[in-house]
Amino acid sequence: MKKFLQILFALNMLFLTAQSGSDNASVQLAAESQEHTPVNRDVPELIPQQRNGSYGFVDRKGNIVIRPEYSNVGFFTEDCNLLNSPNAKVRKFGSDQFASVRKGGVDFRIDKKGKRVYQYKNADLAKCPFEFKKQRYFSYIRQGYYGIIEETSFTNPEDYRNYIIYPQYTYLHIMEGDDLNNPMIIASRNNRFGVIDIHNKVIIPFEYSDIKRNYSWKLARLFEVTKDGKNYYYIDAKNKGY
Repeated sequence: MKKFLQILFALNMLFLTAQSGSDNASVQLAAESQEHTPVNRDVPELIPQQRNGSYGFVDRKGNIVIRPEYSNVGFFTEDCNLLNSPNAKVRKFGSDQFASVRKGGVDFRIDKKGKRVYQYKNADLAKCPFEFKKQRYFSYIRQGYYGIIEETSFTNPEDYRNYIIYPQYTYLHIMEGDDLNNPMIIASRNNRFGVIDIHNKVIIPFEYSDIKRNYSWKLARLFEVTKDGKNYYYIDAKNKGY
């Protein structure tokens, strides 16, 4: 029996090695650099990652913590629908110690060990109050190119001094974030995407075929990117992949 268990363990390790080798090239290259890159403590402890068509979670060093078995996952963040639930017993599952995941068309909350601790029920969900924060900066199109303006000071489109960033990009999108004075901005030029700041400094180089316009920066200080248009993964503000 002992010998059998040793063989089984060896086969299991071989399977995991083979599975790891089948991950997309972008994630592989990112993982190979982990040993030489300091851990970024500005990003979450657990980060969603797709492997072989399913989603799980890795830590900041790229190690699998929650195995990929879900069709969709979110970050470990608050869920106000549960925090304000009419069912007092489930409100705790709305804290940021849990993440929302989907498997087989069913939605759950899981803890940081990957245990499914709650299955969503419509009767448990409260309505979240709508919060609107007026943006300070806006994208502006002039002669087919995008720039950035500050609405309160923009008076003359013919005067270049009225622009925060003069129109020079084929696309711009201001990311949702907590700091309205220093937003991250998705930009495109020469059919490639990158990220700039409000001073037109390049934060993420223009090497991606797409960067998603979602809440990943606001929730986790991460950008969801792809180089081939199919395989998306997360990078931080130092262009380190997860």
